[in-house]
Amino acid sequence: MIIPILKKLLPCACALLTLSAHAEPDLGAPEAAAQAQAGKLILIDIRTPPEWKETGLAKGARQVNMLNPRGANGFVEQLLGEIKGNRNAPIALICRTGNRTTQVQRYLQSVGFTQVYNIREGMAGSDAGPGWIKRGLPVEACTKQC
Repeated sequence: MIIPILKKLLPCACALLTLSAHAEPDLGAPEAAAQAQAGKLILIDIRTPPEWKETGLAKGARQVNMLNPRGANGFVEQLLGEIKGNRNAPIALICRTGNRTTQVQRYLQSVGFTQVYNIREGMAGSDAGPGWIKRGLPVEACTKQC
């Protein structure tokens, strides 16, 4: 079971390993929620389908699994589909605790995305904050790709 998972992770992991540990800019979960509700940015949840099913999604978040079967290129193509091909669209990335979003943020910046924000506390919380769920921010059940 572990080998198939590693084969899926390898393309994204290789692309992400060359990136630094922290990228900028960051947004707190409340600020990201407010900006998304106001239509100022698009929330992108990069977690996996089992994670979406377990906790639900931040209200309005688009599901773009970072473990795309076609690797980093497939991930970018799916993301571009969600944002109508606009690499300048303001997006805020969220994962469980902010670790993956930090790496994906740096990667997206390196391939030409210009307004990529990181919700470092994630859904479950981290040293950056209590997280989307514990803050009581709106969550939707996962109804697709779960």
